[in-house]
Amino acid sequence: MSEQTESESRKLLGRLRDTLARNVEGQARLDQITQLTARSMGTEVCSIYLFMDDDVLELCATQGLNPAAVHQTRMRLGEGLVGRVASRGRVINTPDAPSEDGFRYMRETGEEIYSSFLGVPIQRLGKNLGVLVVQSKTQREYSADEVYALEVVAMVLAEMTELGAFLGEGAALSAQHQKPVLFRGSSGQEGAAEGHAWLHEPRVVVTNPIADDPHRELERLIAAIEQLQVGVDKLLEATADGDKEQFKILEVYRMFTNSKSWLRRMQEDISRGLSAEAAVEKEQSQARARMGQVQDAYLRERLSDLDDLSNRLLRILTNQGTQQGLELPKDPILIARNIGPAELLEYGRKLKGVVLEHGSVGSHAAIVARALAIPLVVHARRISTEALNGDHIMVDGDQGFVHLRPDDQVVSAFRDKIAMNAKAQVRYASLKDKPAITRCGKEIILNMNAGLMADLPSLKESGAYGVGLFRTELQFLVRNRMPKRMELAEIYSRVLDAAKGKRVAFRTLDIGSDKVLPYMTPNEEPNPALGWRAIRVGLDRPGVMRMQLQALIRAANGRPLTIMFPFIAQLGEYRLARAEMEKAWRREERLGHQLPEKLEVGAMLETPSLAYAPKQFFEEVNFLSVGGNDLKQFFFAADRENERVRRRYDVLEVSFLSFLENIVQRCFKTSTPLSFCGEDAGRPIEALCLAAIGFRTLSMRPASIGPVKALIRRCNVDELSEIIRQERDKGEQSVRPAVIEWLRKQN
Repeated sequence: MSEQTESESRKLLGRLRDTLARNVEGQARLDQITQLTARSMGTEVCSIYLFMDDDVLELCATQGLNPAAVHQTRMRLGEGLVGRVASRGRVINTPDAPSEDGFRYMRETGEEIYSSFLGVPIQRLGKNLGVLVVQSKTQREYSADEVYALEVVAMVLAEMTELGAFLGEGAALSAQHQKPVLFRGSSGQEGAAEGHAWLHEPRVVVTNPIADDPHRELERLIAAIEQLQVGVDKLLEATADGDKEQFKILEVYRMFTNSKSWLRRMQEDISRGLSAEAAVEKEQSQARARMGQVQDAYLRERLSDLDDLSNRLLRILTNQGTQQGLELPKDPILIARNIGPAELLEYGRKLKGVVLEHGSVGSHAAIVARALAIPLVVHARRISTEALNGDHIMVDGDQGFVHLRPDDQVVSAFRDKIAMNAKAQVRYASLKDKPAITRCGKEIILNMNAGLMADLPSLKESGAYGVGLFRTELQFLVRNRMPKRMELAEIYSRVLDAAKGKRVAFRTLDIGSDKVLPYMTPNEEPNPALGWRAIRVGLDRPGVMRMQLQALIRAANGRPLTIMFPFIAQLGEYRLARAEMEKAWRREERLGHQLPEKLEVGAMLETPSLAYAPKQFFEEVNFLSVGGNDLKQFFFAADRENERVRRRYDVLEVSFLSFLENIVQRCFKTSTPLSFCGEDAGRPIEALCLAAIGFRTLSMRPASIGPVKALIRRCNVDELSEIIRQERDKGEQSVRPAVIEWLRKQN
């Protein structure tokens, strides 16, 4: 690039900075930017289109089009060339716009006389804010330098939005990080909490996107990269003799910090007029854009590494975004794009709630949140870019809503809900030592689910009969290496100690699907929920299964031991898993270790196929536990991680209840102990209906035991069973309306 071109680019940015520095209202600023950009680039038209919501763009400022069209012309995402730029997040550069596929003529704008079109997205770190467009009458394709210049203007627009540069009467862009915002996500763990935001990875706001002195900015960039390299080298030295996988990751980091092409691109951005921070963020935004388009998992991981390094570099340059010196608030609500179980456990019970941009309702982070008994909302899109440390925040884990900086009306209603929940918990606590016996005299055993030592105090506090499901995969997920046999034996022994003689059903390692061990190579599968997971992994990698079974036998140390295998789909799989159990038993016997005084070996019924297994299966297993979460998604062919379909189907639909009742009857005929384990077991109305169709043991999160017990003790499940039968005979799709009406009549 010539020195003259670089000089013109810096001139444009300098004029832009001066424009933004003027004390004018928001709309006037946008108007001045379009005028300045059109004049500097020698085009007849410059227009700014901004998102009014997630799907609609509005013409908010223009130089060259009909002024009357401002705030009147709107288009949907993907509509017209402007909508295509927004939906794809990529530049469109064409000399003949009307001939392009998807062109839409906006009569009110008067744009028909303009042939050439250049549109670039206005975005910041993956968040689309709008589209910046220039047009000319002459048919020509804009040069690479002109494309770059417009991209820089778009980037500065995005950065200025962060700083509230377009506020004021008639402003097209509203204040960032000041107004109330409602996020609609998915419930990962029920409950309600109020507190103040604590960002797991605090974001950096670039306050000086335009450089005053390019030479000074280059010096700052080089110094920051050197500091970054020193930090990575120190981490490498610290892990040289430790975890090999972590060492490999840091080696990739070091490779990126020494990347000449990465440095060269940032140096070129600075030479054209950007500050060091803006140059780093420009590269980061482009890496994030590529990340969304790359299918290869390895390349995505490397782009993610580059994204993380860019964050580290920005923190060095700005001295922002570090939690050092900041004190965790007394009522922290953790906000993160995603988080691993080990990181979440480090925060422990200090947290009042957790909100994730990604994650899933079945992820290990969700399992840890349940263990900590704190509300969790996942899929809260873009909350980490909107929230700042210390923001007032309210989390509704029941509905999957997050209120950031709520107004007084929302605060009042939400606090009423929290107060009602607290009052109910006092009532439930009074029932903890009482049995869950229905009015018709049937006792329902209520067990709790667990996965961490942190769960075990709830065994006494909740009044649970025992642990119906202990998830053993968490001890594998929170480590950077495979745990050793003796480490597992010690953990399982402590679990049994804490249970104080109450039954604990240990589920063997259930990995795969959304639970991937950090030290195992992930398998890219088109549908991981139906893929290589749980018992399938155990049977294909029997060494790990044997090691875990041996650890469980040693942990029992003569005490009763209960083990169940997950995701069994057919009798043959259970027999193979049982054979591994017997091998482990004989080996421990040969080694002279004390054997359990009693051994129960069961299976999780999570696939519809197992409900139709031969009678011998029901006779051979010591017990069965219906895994309701997986079974329901496979029965209805509805992915429980997909918000579009997961709520369409109800456990109280007649078809599913009839299917479950068939399982109950088969177990009754073979005297096979049966329980139901899953989210639905912890919902009072659903739990009551499960009891009505014959389940006598339910397993749920500890916090659900009180509400479920309270309802069971007040109802006659024989009457409810008749209601369900009547609804089935009438051909109703769901029994829920009739059950709710019956409960209302029961007061």
